[in-house]
Amino acid sequence: MTMDIFRLDGKVALITGGNRGIGLAVARIFGEAGARCMLTSRSETPALKALLAETPDRFDWVQADVNDADAPERIVQATLDRFGKLDVLVNNAGVAANGDFHDFDDERMHYIFDTNLIAPFRIARAAIRPMLDQGGGAMVNIGSISGMVANKPQLQVAYNSSKAAIHTMTKTMAFEYADRGIRVNALAPGYVVSDMTAGGIANADWNRVWTENTPMGRFGQPEEMAACVLFLASDAASYVTGSVLVADGGYLTH
Repeated sequence: MTMDIFRLDGKVALITGGNRGIGLAVARIFGEAGARCMLTSRSETPALKALLAETPDRFDWVQADVNDADAPERIVQATLDRFGKLDVLVNNAGVAANGDFHDFDDERMHYIFDTNLIAPFRIARAAIRPMLDQGGGAMVNIGSISGMVANKPQLQVAYNSSKAAIHTMTKTMAFEYADRGIRVNALAPGYVVSDMTAGGIANADWNRVWTENTPMGRFGQPEEMAACVLFLASDAASYVTGSVLVADGGYLTH
């Protein structure tokens, strides 16, 4: 066994939320591992534009809001049209919102669940069809440690519930498709430096609580999460399906 088991040569990946943070880091490490990648997001960021300009033969981008009803079929078809197949899906796009449960209005509730659960469900449903046609594939859904515990000091029951649902969706899909050559796993990050956590990191009180409750005493980096996604998507994880890989600096150990 060699390091080649971590390679993605000849593979095509679709990565949602690929314009920043974990999604963009996944694209970069996938490209280094030999994959060609279709990225999708609501907007182009300077970092995404630079990546596309540097390696246009390896990366492409399609604008989409994952909550649009036509987005799943459209982004999967764009991947097939551009690269001819689809081997790996990374369901990364997501949002968060905080607030007391008794004051959490329907508009925010629907936005969280539509983005974090319904959209990944629909995208996975669209992506799994070409994988079945070609005889296999791999999916990695981005969950969260918030799907396993209540966070503090922020209150975010809708977000936590949506991520718990993603973990269960992952396990159920893995069971259903294991004998058809499709592996389905999830990554559950802890507190990672990103746009989503920027406000909390900048808040001295939240920063202190988050750091003190992480035994490693620091926040994760998007590149560290991307390395975990690469493992789950590659042949290095050929006997891994239905797993939720936790990468949290030890947060869940206490």
